[in-house]
Amino acid sequence: MDPCPFIRLTINNLALKAPQAAKTSSSVVHPSPSTSFCKIKLKNFPPQTAAIPYIPLEATQFPEIQTLAATFHLSSSDVARLSSRSIFASKPCLKIFIYTGRAGGACGVNPGRHVAEVSVPLDLAGAQGKQCVFHNGWISVGKGAGKESSFHLNVKAEPDPRFVFQFEGEPECSPQVVQIQGSIRQPVFTCKFSCRNTGDRTMRSRSLPPETSVPRSWLNSFGSERERPGKERKGWSITVHDLSGSPVAMASIVTPFVASPGSDRVSRSNPGSWLILRPGDGTWKPWGRLEAWRERGGATDGLGYRFELIPDGSSGAGIVLTESSISSHRGGKFSIELGSSPTAGSVSRTRRRSGGSSGGTSPASSPRGGSGDYGYGLWLGSGYKGFVMSASVEGEGKCSKPCVEVSVQHVSCMEDAAAYVALSAAIDLSMDACRLFNQRMRKELCSESSLG
Repeated sequence: MDPCPFIRLTINNLALKAPQAAKTSSSVVHPSPSTSFCKIKLKNFPPQTAAIPYIPLEATQFPEIQTLAATFHLSSSDVARLSSRSIFASKPCLKIFIYTGRAGGACGVNPGRHVAEVSVPLDLAGAQGKQCVFHNGWISVGKGAGKESSFHLNVKAEPDPRFVFQFEGEPECSPQVVQIQGSIRQPVFTCKFSCRNTGDRTMRSRSLPPETSVPRSWLNSFGSERERPGKERKGWSITVHDLSGSPVAMASIVTPFVASPGSDRVSRSNPGSWLILRPGDGTWKPWGRLEAWRERGGATDGLGYRFELIPDGSSGAGIVLTESSISSHRGGKFSIELGSSPTAGSVSRTRRRSGGSSGGTSPASSPRGGSGDYGYGLWLGSGYKGFVMSASVEGEGKCSKPCVEVSVQHVSCMEDAAAYVALSAAIDLSMDACRLFNQRMRKELCSESSLG
């Protein structure tokens, strides 16, 4: 498999050193400690917001701040578009708008006051083969009370090659999955979506005999198959096969998606869940667990999710790698990026599961896929920070053919890639599983136990 070139542009180590003054003007920076923030903009990308740590002007030493403020992921086409030169287009720049006050506000009103702007020129073409630092240090942003105010930042870009896959149809239609490399689209996997009836505990998949179905012990540890009164959606699974027809990954609902009492939605307090499994020792072994629910409220109505890695396939504590939400109307991206800030949309922490073992850390090395190492070592044993994977998710009622990007550092064999493909199918199907129960489901998703 050949990867596609990507660039990861990061903005780190923000700080603002400025005087405190009673009088200010439009050209003067006058922040208060812990109440400054910035909006970071790159053409053709959504802006990102980050808090700015305040440093007293009298400080003689700059603290060792290693905080990631924002990340932009650029494909080759993004770089070409940004780097295109014409009489109307200037050299690409990263623009940072500095505000005092608090980020956000009620009713769309931004309480922050714009006080300064910083531009950093970018030579992105040079970053496709090596790391490039565009700025690292202080920039003067004006004067206040007769003293200079400065803004500190680090802007760098580095190669971040990825494998790119795409479903050629909606996951519930059992599509083929292709790998994309430039203009080449090469088939690499096939998918089989299936449902099971209330009394049928075996997945109805064409290539999974009963003896290799999901062990009941995993269902007891990670979810519940018990009957629940009222509205629920359960019994869904999707199996990823290689081109020889052998199953290499699976995603299966282990906790039904159930409407909360008196409502038509799956609540955050009682989410449904999927188990992502990989074959090993003649059976399926848990690799990850995805929880999903319906976020409540007007403009924020959407799909909430949490994904945790299961070290060594144990039934104990899992490592939560990401927790965020996706608009149910517009769709968006499910992503895992380790070491990013909350503003970048990911969380990394240890989460205990009731009834599990007390251990919450990963061993230095663990088995992965076909090579005997399930891919936990790089994530958890070496302090890896950076992009892991992303998957596109369409909004409700829209045709979804997920596009999946996976960092080359997390793929050593086809089985590794298949696990991410199965996870991408699960998050896409969760948009349907968390659909309001007063709305009808399409026939491909209906079974005797999938009501609504």
